[in-house]
Amino acid sequence: MPNRLANEDSPYLRQHKDNPVDWWPWCDEAFEKAKKENKAIFISIGYSSCHWYHVMEEKVFENQKCADILNESFISIKVDREERPDIDKYYQEVYMLLNRRAGGWPTSIFCTPDNKPFFAGTYIPPESNQGSIEGMGFIELTQLIARKVAASDPKLLENADEIESFIKQPEHPKEATVLKEEFYKTFLTQAKNNYDTRNGGFSDKPKFPHASTLHTLMVIDRLYKDDSARAMITNTLTQMKKGGMYDLVDGGFYRYSVDERWLIPHFEKMLYDNGLLCGIYTDAYLMYGDETDLQTAREIADFWHNYMSEDNLFYSASDADSEGEEGTYFVYTYDEIYKALKDAGYNDADRMCQEMNITPHGNFEHGKSVVRFEKEIPEWFADVKPLLQAIRAKREYPFIDKKVQTSWSAMLINALFKLSAVDTLYYERAKKSLDALLETMYKEDTLFHTTLIHKEPKIEAFLEDYVFLSQALLSAYKYTQDELYLITAHKLVNKALERFYKNGLWSFSDGEFAVKAETTDNTYTSSVSVMVESMLTLSSLLEDDKYRHFSFRTMEYNSYDLGRRPLYYPYMLTQALHYLKEDRIIKSSVHNLQQNAYELAKIKYPFTLYKADESESFMVCGKTSCFANTDDVKELDKLLSNSF
Repeated sequence: MPNRLANEDSPYLRQHKDNPVDWWPWCDEAFEKAKKENKAIFISIGYSSCHWYHVMEEKVFENQKCADILNESFISIKVDREERPDIDKYYQEVYMLLNRRAGGWPTSIFCTPDNKPFFAGTYIPPESNQGSIEGMGFIELTQLIARKVAASDPKLLENADEIESFIKQPEHPKEATVLKEEFYKTFLTQAKNNYDTRNGGFSDKPKFPHASTLHTLMVIDRLYKDDSARAMITNTLTQMKKGGMYDLVDGGFYRYSVDERWLIPHFEKMLYDNGLLCGIYTDAYLMYGDETDLQTAREIADFWHNYMSEDNLFYSASDADSEGEEGTYFVYTYDEIYKALKDAGYNDADRMCQEMNITPHGNFEHGKSVVRFEKEIPEWFADVKPLLQAIRAKREYPFIDKKVQTSWSAMLINALFKLSAVDTLYYERAKKSLDALLETMYKEDTLFHTTLIHKEPKIEAFLEDYVFLSQALLSAYKYTQDELYLITAHKLVNKALERFYKNGLWSFSDGEFAVKAETTDNTYTSSVSVMVESMLTLSSLLEDDKYRHFSFRTMEYNSYDLGRRPLYYPYMLTQALHYLKEDRIIKSSVHNLQQNAYELAKIKYPFTLYKADESESFMVCGKTSCFANTDDVKELDKLLSNSF
């Protein structure tokens, strides 16, 4: 019989409705029951497209012995980290405190009956290993915890009190450092030290795309014409788009590569990765002119449009697993590809398979292969791709999490507006998606975080929702000059300042879990840094210095770490340069701005805004005055360079 999770909207929670575990959603009733019955609390946090969540469900949550222990001695609570990122961030801090390293998902938290955490893990197998606490299996661990909680073990309760008091200690700012352009040199040195010269990217393995690092390197190259920054960008983007971590067949990036060569991915596809990378590849095309970068950007946008959207709203993620195994939908055997090529009339099918990395022994598990080219992608692949798609069409498609998330959706919408300067097809898509998102998630001046399509949203927005939606709205204003977008961005930034800002410090949430907002660029770009960008943009467009003041206070609060470890804060470094160099505003008629969108988008100066007026020429303006004028859009680059 289904448990309580059957009544939840979250696809992740509903996936657990038939577990033998007596799950509760996050609610007051669950915590009241734990306290009343003196039971320990087990909190499991995950998300629908995570492979290891599937493993833990199969091995632990569908294991009757594990379920019996939980049902007898615990109140078990399931949390969708995408639905409640505030809860997730709080318990990730708990994990870091207890384990002295970053956590991950699934996250497994054990608390006292009055909800004070004392143990944090990630995936915990059912059986013990090596007899250590680190190797203790779920069965042995839960039995031990149940005994200690039932006996009100004084040491356990004391430790829980200490952990809670430590977490609640207020953070004090470090000594401020003067913001300097020279920070970018430290960033370059640190990036080079982490850079993989052969394969691109900024780690060994597992290898993530680090979109914010690439973005900041591009800003540095645009400002300072740095050959090393350009080499790191172009090599990394080239290596990533050859396949493996990039799905050459359907389009879209997987979450990360398990090896240093970008060959074998972890197969889930996340909206945030694809939104950010669509923007990066568009920027790279505009900067360097490589047509394959533009093709990759288009394919990302088209994949999400064709596979991952409904009524102009974007789904949040697709799963790594299908048919009970990871990657089943995405990988191929040599025999099926060879046969498809031969049946289509290709006489050199074996050579073509070799070029695609499809071999008889395989490059993945069970003799199967992931498509990737080690050299440039040959022209014939465009004709072969439909054959590969036809093979996939016969398979079960991975589970799609159909949640709509404001922050992640806005990331892709922002990229679509950038792409619209190159290809007008994406102009209407961007507008329709933004308008649909506003209609769905911004109701009666209240912004919401997430919902399912065709359902009313319930969870109010967090800082990241205000931030990334404001960024998308300002991008929409740039390319449409529709002042309603500017007005809405202005309202959202003001509301975010009211809710989340205090003396240079930003909170991610202001409700039950008032956790600090991240300033480092981890899973994706720091919401604090994107807020600084939006405030600097509003300051220029509205000629209102208070937003510039709030931007400075935010960066001043973080300046000590920014100056010493800028590689951890790439987007904030970009905004420090933005603050120091200042915006340039190009003013002309709406017709002129839109007819010349492509040439304007190729301007190298990274902090360039557009504002409509009655002029049929182009004026270049700074913060307080306009100082150059031309009828030739191609002269603007030179005029901007001469404005410093």
